[in-house]
Amino acid sequence: MIKRLLLIFPLITSVSLYAQVLMKTPSENLTVSKTLTKEPTALNFIAMGDWGRNGADHQKQVAKQMGLTASEVKAQFIISTGDNFYPSGVISDHDPLFKYSFEDIYTDFSLQWDWYSVLGNHDYKSNPDAQVAYSKISRRWKMPARYFAKKFPINGDLNNQVLIAFIDTNPLIPEFYKNAEYGPNVKGQDTTAQKKWLAKTLGDKDVTIKWKIVVGHHPMFTGGSRTDGYDTKAIRGSLKSVLDQYGVDVYLTGHEHSLQYIKPEGKTHHFISGAASEKTPVKLIPDAQMVASEYGFMLFSVSNNQLRVQVLNDEGYIIYSTLIKK
Repeated sequence: MIKRLLLIFPLITSVSLYAQVLMKTPSENLTVSKTLTKEPTALNFIAMGDWGRNGADHQKQVAKQMGLTASEVKAQFIISTGDNFYPSGVISDHDPLFKYSFEDIYTDFSLQWDWYSVLGNHDYKSNPDAQVAYSKISRRWKMPARYFAKKFPINGDLNNQVLIAFIDTNPLIPEFYKNAEYGPNVKGQDTTAQKKWLAKTLGDKDVTIKWKIVVGHHPMFTGGSRTDGYDTKAIRGSLKSVLDQYGVDVYLTGHEHSLQYIKPEGKTHHFISGAASEKTPVKLIPDAQMVASEYGFMLFSVSNNQLRVQVLNDEGYIIYSTLIKK
């Protein structure tokens, strides 16, 4: 039975924080706390998205909590799921928004490690390649191309690795080619080349790869406002068969300004983390395990045989947690 759950988080100040978190099978004795489950030997990273607003709309609050969480678990890196600079991306690798929306906001020492970012539709409104170029200026900004991949060792062990493919979903949406804002930077992109590259990357037979994760901006399934959107349908039609064919464990995205975990039929678990600086309404679609209209981010802890995801809001409360086992 689908239940609507209103969580009440008591604060020390005796003021209550109300959050809308909808779960498919909520616990009857749900306890929400700020106590993280730590996995010191895991590959720990933070996933966040849709954030660049010069600190406005809770961006600073989320950034502060990200810093506290990253410090507590010694996170190795951060993943951004796109829409890195609102409202219209950046125009050059020296655009002031790099300073005002990124460098001056994520200042905690624990956030000075690598940031692996993908491009969102708002990033396409100006010059998406400027974000690629910024990788040569910033020590922590890692976007060597519009799409790329990297293997991350688990606890430093090269015999046990996580393969993460960072893709550019914008050219995969046909409607974007007719869009006055996105069109100029979408045209000329070779979608066939990217999909061939993705298939080759995911088809890597390296026996050290224990998990396969794909990071993009646009989700395939969502309990947000774009459940039946043209972009959601386009991505599902374009990528689902590829993820199924190569046994991708996680498809991680943003775009929807909420926090979601959706598990449709098949192997792939779908996570949406796009609430780092805005929150929008959600609904519980049939395959959703959890949807939350909350500011926040996700903490991934990946071990050889299990993957834990903890969903945190801007106050540091763990509003949802799940464990995926091999």
